[in-house]
Amino acid sequence: MRSALFVAACLIHCTVIAAEPPPLVLRDAAVFDTATGTMLPERTVVVEDGLITAIGTQEQPATIPDGATVVEAGGKYVIPGLIDAHVHLVHLADRTHVTGDEFLPLFLAAGVTSVRSAGDAIVAEVGIARYAALHPEFCPQVFLASPLIDGARPVHRDIGYSLTDPALVPAFVDEMSQWNVVTLKIYVGTPRAIGQKVIEEGHRRGMMVTGHLGRYTAQESATDGIDCLEHIWSVFNYSISPAAAKVPNPRANLDLQNPQCQALIAQLAKQKVAVDPTLVVFRNMIYLNDLEEVHQHADLQHVPKRMLRYWEAYRASSNLAPETRPLRLREIEKYQELTGLLHKAGVKILVGTDTPEPFVPPGFSLHQELELLVASGLSPAAALTSATLHNAGIVKQSDTLGSIEVGKQADLVVLSADPLADIRNTRKIDFVVHRGQVCDPAKLLERESDE
Repeated sequence: MRSALFVAACLIHCTVIAAEPPPLVLRDAAVFDTATGTMLPERTVVVEDGLITAIGTQEQPATIPDGATVVEAGGKYVIPGLIDAHVHLVHLADRTHVTGDEFLPLFLAAGVTSVRSAGDAIVAEVGIARYAALHPEFCPQVFLASPLIDGARPVHRDIGYSLTDPALVPAFVDEMSQWNVVTLKIYVGTPRAIGQKVIEEGHRRGMMVTGHLGRYTAQESATDGIDCLEHIWSVFNYSISPAAAKVPNPRANLDLQNPQCQALIAQLAKQKVAVDPTLVVFRNMIYLNDLEEVHQHADLQHVPKRMLRYWEAYRASSNLAPETRPLRLREIEKYQELTGLLHKAGVKILVGTDTPEPFVPPGFSLHQELELLVASGLSPAAALTSATLHNAGIVKQSDTLGSIEVGKQADLVVLSADPLADIRNTRKIDFVVHRGQVCDPAKLLERESDE
């Protein structure tokens, strides 16, 4: 009911249009170049009407527009706005009696200027996306996904959509197209015949197709042209050969050099299938929520108390046994090792979180995911490129988002320290620019409910 009322309010107010901010100039900053993975020194970035209109150098200075706000940014580091490639804005949050609009400011406060839905209740999701579009001063841009396409008995009855007849797929995809969905999400109960048809029809309409796999294997879906695999499980689970499965504690002890795993990695690279590992949800929610550094992480201070209470109840019910912790830690290490192998093989790695799953706080968990990716073998530059340019590509926005270039949307994060020296410096945010509007993280956090 709460989601329905929120959607109604959004639709009533959709005629309101946010005013364009005045021109903005960031003078003499170091700017991250996604093409080379380097910081370009002493650049002046000019923003007008929500777009980057010029990037000046010492040799070729940019013209400063009349009436512009000029920020002396010497000693600062500017990166493209971060993009979270795996979020839910209705599903998961509804269990905590928190609606998506309540935690949207957390994303911007953490430098996340766009989010990609990874499956949700379509009408409520559209309402939240429209609300976000009306309020770029405190909300990220939202890219929509379908409900979870599943088998006869969907795992998640609130957002699952049963598709068991390939002949019904075109009508479903047409319906999603009318809602301006970017991503079609295949879920665990989907068989190959349905998956193939979803990929075919989705691509026919210019949509991306991703999968949290189960019945439909990684090998099959890659052959059939899927664009992305969600969660490292969607690779790991299909890397375990029958022989490897006979080893004691096979998940914690899997030899990732086994032929089946190596063949799958090569296939994903050849077929250009992206992988969104979401390592942070495996560590924080599933495997290691009993660690104090997880369930008492400083990032949790920004989350509404209603959400935290649910997360604590989840932790109590998961009842992880201390004696199993070494195996759980080793399994997380295996997921990181596999992520590193995928990256080294040329598989495009995305950066997503699965927020707001328990102990995966909106916005701030993206920084945790970046840290986990660097610990998995990605360089800070590679992790940043994944969180910006690669993530922009998976929502078909490579021409508008993901890098600091003339003509692109002015989504920027201004940092006080170099993230290429230490990926944790992505947290040292002076301010955020979203669609040309300057956003103060401290003021954004003030919008959050204490309850």
